[in-house]
Amino acid sequence: MPDGQEPTTIRIVDSIGAVEAARWDACAGDGNPFVAHAFLAALEDSGSVRAETGWLPQHLLAESGTGELLGVAPMYLKGHSYGEYVFDHGWAAAYERAGGRYYPKLQVAVPFTPVPGPRLLVKPGPLAESVRKILIQGMIEVARRSGVSSLHVTFADETDARALAEAGLMIRTGYQFHWANRGYDSFDDFLAALSSRKRKAIRKERREVAESGIQIRVLTGDAIEPRHWDAFFRFYMDTSDRKWGSPYLTRDFFTRLGATMADRVVLVMAEDRGRLVAGALNLRGTDTLYGRNWGCIGDYRFLHFEACYYQAIEYAIAHRLARVEAGAQGEHKIQRGYLPVATRSAHWIRDPGFAAAVRDFLRRERRAVERDMEALAELSPFRRCGGTNE
Repeated sequence: MPDGQEPTTIRIVDSIGAVEAARWDACAGDGNPFVAHAFLAALEDSGSVRAETGWLPQHLLAESGTGELLGVAPMYLKGHSYGEYVFDHGWAAAYERAGGRYYPKLQVAVPFTPVPGPRLLVKPGPLAESVRKILIQGMIEVARRSGVSSLHVTFADETDARALAEAGLMIRTGYQFHWANRGYDSFDDFLAALSSRKRKAIRKERREVAESGIQIRVLTGDAIEPRHWDAFFRFYMDTSDRKWGSPYLTRDFFTRLGATMADRVVLVMAEDRGRLVAGALNLRGTDTLYGRNWGCIGDYRFLHFEACYYQAIEYAIAHRLARVEAGAQGEHKIQRGYLPVATRSAHWIRDPGFAAAVRDFLRRERRAVERDMEALAELSPFRRCGGTNE
């Protein structure tokens, strides 16, 4: 620490409940809802995150000599690689084929949430940069002392990724699809920025949903009733069973989310002749709408695009939000205005030989990701500058 400052100590707690919400949130800030105490507590208190599901909380705290909480990091001891969305199953298999033991590992992340954001949560002030470095040193020291194979910080924002790289962690890049608000005043204003063919395609999709008799409602705060959460959980379970076979979130998670964060929830619900049939869950940050889960119990043409993408864009425009982040995967998002944006994770590997192999893999993967993003950007639906692209 700088001269004249109280020394900072690091300690681990095995529950988010061991930290007062106000103290945690003073470090987390209010920009990203997923690192808020309430969200992480909903995961733990609902049983979605616990040792039995392979996520043992080991949250890292940095405190001054007087007990002031200066920084935190949501950290978990993992017994598998599920629910992370930065895939290292291949690393685990290679290491274990070579005679190593990959699990357990340490993961600094928001469980089941592929949303970029801060991972080194530091209280604003003159000590912020020093505390960020101390958190990094602390998590590496915990990894060394605990004997785990590796430490992973996933979906870190640019500031944290830079600090982690400077500390010697290996950086892995990926990409997601985000929509940027270019100062649009309406959805039609957004459509006017697209090529004629893409504009007509979106209008056709929206018109078909509207003419099908489906009613769309966007709910937040007190407008979200228990029946909405009941229905959404049915959708979530049905979609999880069909796509992944193992849903991560419990019904109680959604109850707790609604009880503690309803003002940050934007729930898009679709109704067919009085029956709720589909829904899309979003959370709102300071300047961003984050798309999270989608579910449907029927086959409705274009409803997924309407509920997940177009309604999110309309909401962002109406509320002057800078962007919509639609999550991982899905090149079909490009023609709907969501373009590729780089994501970052950071990795520390105990075994020097294995670390060298991973570093070489990341170097080659990074070049491939850059090529992919360049190719995907060429598919942009927006009109070209200096040309019509019609």
